[in-house]
Amino acid sequence: MSHAPERKEKDCLNCGTTVVGRYCHVCGQENLHPKETVWHLVSHFFNDITHFDGKFFTTLKDLLFRPGFLSKQYMLGKRASFLNPVRLYVFTSAVFFLIFFSYLGESDVKISTTMNGKTLVEIDRMDSATFAVFTANINKEDHKPAIPMTRDKFQKYKDSAVQVGFQINGENYATKEAYQRDLASGKKKDGWFLRQLIYKQIEINQKYNKDPQQILNAIKHAVIHKLPQMLFVSLPVLALILKLLYIRRKQFFYVSHGIFSIHLYVFLFIGLLILFSISKMNQDLNSGILDSLSNIIVISLFVYEFLALKNFYGQGWIKTFFKFLLVDISFIIMLGILFVVFAGFSFFNI
Repeated sequence: MSHAPERKEKDCLNCGTTVVGRYCHVCGQENLHPKETVWHLVSHFFNDITHFDGKFFTTLKDLLFRPGFLSKQYMLGKRASFLNPVRLYVFTSAVFFLIFFSYLGESDVKISTTMNGKTLVEIDRMDSATFAVFTANINKEDHKPAIPMTRDKFQKYKDSAVQVGFQINGENYATKEAYQRDLASGKKKDGWFLRQLIYKQIEINQKYNKDPQQILNAIKHAVIHKLPQMLFVSLPVLALILKLLYIRRKQFFYVSHGIFSIHLYVFLFIGLLILFSISKMNQDLNSGILDSLSNIIVISLFVYEFLALKNFYGQGWIKTFFKFLLVDISFIIMLGILFVVFAGFSFFNI
């Protein structure tokens, strides 16, 4: 509620309805004087921030330490004291993927060569010219002739210019026109789907100069950046799985299962963020304690899910345990199917 003075007039400035009390019962606008001071504007801003923070931290505390509680409260209609589940999901998933992608961005592997503390070569992949510099410097260090491609130790590094690129069905057409000539002559009798795959193969090879490493990285990045959409699509599917497993519990509607799924995902995002942070620290510390802590957190994710199912649906321990197993098995199968589908979309979008 704002601290600005209430208007004596009882007509709502927003919709014109006669106001009974401080708020319009039609649109909800507070019946205040439209002229505000700077102090009123600033105080209103901080009141809104405090109100949001209060809701957020109350919701977060109950989410973390009371499995299934928030979903139960929502189903019972007790919603004003907690952050809306959809807003909570959007906020936590945004933070999660922002940090997740930042971790991935730092993991690009580079090949570097140093001599006497000085970097000689630092590259993502090697072509023939760079390879010559690389081997020349290495050979120079141990007083052997600088002749590239002659020593067994370096045979694993191949010139990217001779790679044949990405192939489908053993074909490696350079242009669409060449492939279409074979189709027109009857030499190739591919179906519609295979034709689309080969067209995409030609496009990818042209785009990435037939470099398999670049093509593989492009596909990998495309798939990874589809994960937010894939998880979002998996939400209603998980709700459907829960609906089928608890079909005899008539008091739970499909939306109830959806709200439960959202709260479960939010907890999963938070748990995974903690795991990523521990993993990042452990890269530098290599601590057995951090490894043990990571294992405890992974176990706690499954324990939380089991307790949330027990508390929300109110069934016995044994029945809940078997449904917990069925939920996880079904969910893994569903994620596998979704991954294949989204990987296909990613392939056609690179």
